Amino acid sequence: MLENMNDQKKELESKNVDHLGIIAGIIDEAGIVEKINEIFSIDTREKVNTGVVVKAIILNGLGFVSRPLYLFSQFFEDKAVEHLLGVEIKASDLNDDKIGRVMDKLSKYGLTELFLIIALEVVKKYGIETKYSHLDSTSLHLHGEYKNCPVALEKELEMSRENPIIITHGYSRDHRPDLKQCILDLIVSSDGDIPLFFRGASGNESDKAIFAHILVEYSKQIDFESIMVADALSPKNERNLHTSSTRDDNTDQQKQGSAHFLRVRPRDSALYSESNLQLMSNMKWISRVPLSIKKAKNFIKAFTSEELKASEIKGYSYQEEQVSYGGIEQRWLLVESSERKEADLKKLNQKIQEELLKTSKQVARLEQEEFEQQSLAELKIKELAAKLKYHEISDLEIIETLNKGKKAVYRVRGKLIENQELITQQQNSCGRFILATNILDTTKLEPREILRIYKEQQSTERGFRFIKDPLFFADSLFVKNPERVETMMMLMSLCLFVYNLGQRQLRMSLKHQKAKVKNQLNQPTESPTLRWIFQCFQGIHLLIIQGFKQILNLTESRYYILQFLPTTCQKYYLLS
Repeated sequence: MLENMNDQKKELESKNVDHLGIIAGIIDEAGIVEKINEIFSIDTREKVNTGVVVKAIILNGLGFVSRPLYLFSQFFEDKAVEHLLGVEIKASDLNDDKIGRVMDKLSKYGLTELFLIIALEVVKKYGIETKYSHLDSTSLHLHGEYKNCPVALEKELEMSRENPIIITHGYSRDHRPDLKQCILDLIVSSDGDIPLFFRGASGNESDKAIFAHILVEYSKQIDFESIMVADALSPKNERNLHTSSTRDDNTDQQKQGSAHFLRVRPRDSALYSESNLQLMSNMKWISRVPLSIKKAKNFIKAFTSEELKASEIKGYSYQEEQVSYGGIEQRWLLVESSERKEADLKKLNQKIQEELLKTSKQVARLEQEEFEQQSLAELKIKELAAKLKYHEISDLEIIETLNKGKKAVYRVRGKLIENQELITQQQNSCGRFILATNILDTTKLEPREILRIYKEQQSTERGFRFIKDPLFFADSLFVKNPERVETMMMLMSLCLFVYNLGQRQLRMSLKHQKAKVKNQLNQPTESPTLRWIFQCFQGIHLLIIQGFKQILNLTESRYYILQFLPTTCQKYYLLS
């Protein structure tokens, strides 16, 4: 009986395919496996080559099963491994040792260089528009101990890729200062949010010039002209001061020339500094100006709202001047957002009322206090007045009187009034920020274009949210040495690369064919997320009967979706 069951099992086999066929097809069409094997060469003694292992890692990473790397082989136990990866490849072949050796091989080659080679190849193949790009960074937290190099060497290794990153404590965007971390830097295109450039960094990296160095390095390695667009805000302020942008104007942007733009959103507020502007002197750039600069403080309050020009972008107005800062001639664009101004005014009024309530009590207590000397009363008033931001003390009197013991004492009298001049200045500055560019010719870069470019800043944020999703396989890294941690970050970025590439191709195909698919709300859309498409493909199996393959549960709606995906995806569902 048992022997018959084993024979039947050999003749009949069912394995999961689900959405992994879509992922495998995207990888195949992009030529990632071939490019990696071209770089590392295929060892005929290996059952599974380097390119296929990387493909397997991407399949695992986009499997959305919340399994870390050390459960890698278990992920493939119920999957159609041979169908997805190649004949005679089994789940047991994708063990920890094999994955570790490949990761070490990738690390030794150079992760930034490898990622860029793959990315630029795909950019050329698919004609991905690189006119606008975005640079940002995020922190990834780690558990456990890591053997790092001595602290004294940290500064020397900041930009060197010959040595591993340093796993250590630093500013945590995840609000986990108790955990060590590493930093992930990405540059992505606005055309489909395709990652173009990867860099792993030490967890405590905070050198003010790091981002400028990245821009310089990136500009050397790309073969197209770039205008570097840089933000100068700290992370805690970014979400408070920006509004979301839509992507509907991409077509218009592409018609306006062949220059390329690089958006930067650094972790600190020091990108716009004299030293960094000098470092970027050979580049064309746009940057937000920190309001900590005295010249910027004066400029932000130099105009009333009535003196600003209405922008073609709804809800914005501006005023422009040419200034010199850091020895660099540049244009400063003072921008006011009506939506942001309304919110800022509300916060300002709240602060004024809070100070009034708090200070009124202090003044009342002060009036009840007796001072033995007039100078002590004057000192107390001076101390209180120095703490006031929105108010001042008027009608001030110091009165000499007798206390109950008939001894001469001094009392204070005064009124608390608003500092109207300062409040008006604060109100005038609400909802405002300054953008700067060293492109002085307005015909080459109009004010509205500066603002529009600056507003388009969501690309890397979306990518980081994707990578940090709890369903992603590396939400918290478990790899135990810095080299493999950095390699893991690169592979995570490669997963994002494949995901966004597939999503871009699907949306372009739908748009080209003027077709739509149903979204989560059962409404037609031409811009579905690839994650939703993945969910639609859960429950698809590969049935093998005596060597013959058949796909189960390929419904009419799933077949319809596959029409808009590359033929390399369709073949995994036996359609081509």
